Amino acid sequence: MTQTILKVENVTKTFGKTEVLRGISLDIRGGEIFGIIGSSGAGKSTLLNTLIGFLAPTHGQILFSNPHLLDFSNAGEESFRNVLEYPKEIKKLFGFAAQKPSVYGKLTLLENLDLFGAMYNLSADARETNSKILLKLMGLWDSRDNLAERLSGGMIKRLDIACALIHDPKILILDEPTADLDPYLRKQMWYLIRKINSKGTTIILSSHFLDELEELCDRIGIIHQGKMENYGTPTELKKLYKTGEEVHLATVQGKYGPLEEHLEKLRAKLKILDVTNMGHELIIKTHKPVEVVKELVIALKDIDDEILDLRMSKPSLNQVFENIIQAQTEPLANQELPHAMVQKPKSAAKRIWWFPFIKRQANSESEHKSQTSTNVKTEKEKADESHNSNKKSDSEKSEKKSSEEKSK
Repeated sequence: MTQTILKVENVTKTFGKTEVLRGISLDIRGGEIFGIIGSSGAGKSTLLNTLIGFLAPTHGQILFSNPHLLDFSNAGEESFRNVLEYPKEIKKLFGFAAQKPSVYGKLTLLENLDLFGAMYNLSADARETNSKILLKLMGLWDSRDNLAERLSGGMIKRLDIACALIHDPKILILDEPTADLDPYLRKQMWYLIRKINSKGTTIILSSHFLDELEELCDRIGIIHQGKMENYGTPTELKKLYKTGEEVHLATVQGKYGPLEEHLEKLRAKLKILDVTNMGHELIIKTHKPVEVVKELVIALKDIDDEILDLRMSKPSLNQVFENIIQAQTEPLANQELPHAMVQKPKSAAKRIWWFPFIKRQANSESEHKSQTSTNVKTEKEKADESHNSNKKSDSEKSEKKSSEEKSK
């Protein structure tokens, strides 16, 4: 069995009153690729930063083992040390590439690597040798004298990983290495990660591309709302959260109605979970796919139809993740809202905790202003009419007085 080189023991991390990591425990084995999957805000980046001591756990501890640092003649619990107590050893042991690249745009590729090598106190010869090896490994050697700011997004990612590898760390941590990359560049990145791993480097990475991690990683940890729900090989996780395999059948005549009726009678026996008629094909979700196929062949002979296409597919890692998320969110969806949230407001204009009513309130305020403006205008018109009436009365009196004086 591969030796464990990193242990996470009941780690909790809080920021203020917010608990970001909740009692996470796992182990990392030497030479493996360990993937961490989870939705945005699940705590992936916080966990990665805690692994290398950038963040101190609120509770729990992270222990590491370094064969070059310790004597393993008496291997055991005493061979592990706390990452927070040995920062110099951790600096040598780990390489870290954050989601946002840390390279310097005004430096060339060679200058970037030389700078990072100097930060790790490498000699000039070691920096030169390692830079050349890494740039060739990353496919960047021909661009070695170009400024980093002129590189494409994919090349920047590769340069950033090269800088994280300049001191030849035993463990490389990558936070979302394929974020913002197109499918072709993602494929190149996964190939590069396998190449680095083949040289003996242990790799821990996080990603949203679950199906791609399934092909890449030896083991995967599923984190949700700060809690490590489970971890293991992709096959182990699928067995643990098995939802049945799918049988896809397309026939020449497309007579799926009789087939549905036949399968319905055998639902319990064949452990059929669901049958879906897609029009162009029939999809059967079952725990006994081989037995289902045998029954389909028999049923097709009875209705004088033939197989056009037949295939079976196992549940993907993406489906496993969705099942875990659904299991966690369904209890919340079934909970009743607190009384204070469902009280009927005094008026719709004050009911602003739901977006449609924010718009309604704005419309109400606009109408109120319009009405007020109309009222003000009406009062002003009344005042003007009264003033004009008074002026007219005074003018008539003046004319009458002038007429009387002339007649005298």
